[in-house]
Amino acid sequence: MEKKKTVNLDMKQYGMFLALVAIYLIFAVLTKGANLSSTNVNNLVMQNGYVVILAVGMLLCVLTGNIDLGVGSVVAVTGSVAGIMIVDYKTNIWVAILVALVIGLLTGIFAGVFIAYLGIPPFVVTLATMLMGRGLTYTLLKAQTKGPLPDNYVFLGAGFLPTVQIDFAGGKLDLISVAVAVIASLALIFAEIHSIKTKKKYNFATNPVWQIVVKDVIMLFIIWFFFLKLATHNGLPFVLLLMAVLVGIYAFVTEKTVAGRQIYALGGNRKAAQLSGIDTRKVFFWVYTNMGVLSAIAGVVLSARNASATPKAGDGFEMDAIASCYIGGAAVAGGAGTIVGAVVGAFIMGILNNGMSLYGWSTDIQKIVKGAVLLGAVTVDVLSKRKKG
Repeated sequence: MEKKKTVNLDMKQYGMFLALVAIYLIFAVLTKGANLSSTNVNNLVMQNGYVVILAVGMLLCVLTGNIDLGVGSVVAVTGSVAGIMIVDYKTNIWVAILVALVIGLLTGIFAGVFIAYLGIPPFVVTLATMLMGRGLTYTLLKAQTKGPLPDNYVFLGAGFLPTVQIDFAGGKLDLISVAVAVIASLALIFAEIHSIKTKKKYNFATNPVWQIVVKDVIMLFIIWFFFLKLATHNGLPFVLLLMAVLVGIYAFVTEKTVAGRQIYALGGNRKAAQLSGIDTRKVFFWVYTNMGVLSAIAGVVLSARNASATPKAGDGFEMDAIASCYIGGAAVAGGAGTIVGAVVGAFIMGILNNGMSLYGWSTDIQKIVKGAVLLGAVTVDVLSKRKKG
């Protein structure tokens, strides 16, 4: 009788979900449940929407073994341009958004040309775009805030999707949010069943049943807790839909397309990628061009969330985006990491920021904690690779 092959869960992949739950519960105790409220869960989504968008793009840079330091400044520039056009020149909001996206695209192309075709190190190029972008923002805004922005623009960062509400436990419950939770749960279960069948079909090792059950129960708990909290608030934020679309697109690109596999190949071994026929310059170019566009989207969302364009917008966002990728399991040397991991890492950073603020820690202490978490994540990655080597 053939012995059934089993393998333990990849704790690097699922450990971050456990870390997210653990950190959230720790702050639930410290803040006496303040972070468990429906309002706070909604704030977590809206406050971290632009960080998630940046983390999705940053992961592609990290996969190549590099980072982009200029994203926060591009967020500021594009948001300020949109704000100036709408407030000072009464431009249609969609025209202003389009111009902001074009500026993000041009910024990405600018960085891509220097990195891919002139061979300038990404660190130097993006450091330059960070400095130039921040200076340009102050020049455009003249160190002033542009606002308030119109409601139809603000909706992009602070609005909610239509709801179907019923009376529930003395309050209101959005059935649309509940329906999305049901769909997400079924998708998770069907994906798990498909994964098991595929492994058995090709005689691959499968995880023990108890591990699969524990993992899925935790995932289902997160899904239902999250969506029920939104259902008892104002429903689904528009920015959540935007995040879901972008995460879905980039997860597909990185996992299912040739372009995605080329990024992993480049990050794993650049010389080997070149010898296999991959145009590494083209890969570098589109990765950094893409980062510029996503930074512009984040700039629009941030200015919409704030209902204004400010000179300090995006300050430090590059650090949160980079940290999200590494905390989410991306390899320091490149070639390994997932979009889902980057998103989970972004929410871990968001929960840390939110929890420490609710608990009353100063921004100085918050930076120390976030720095320690980042260092810990990178140290674990490096040490685990040494053991395998």
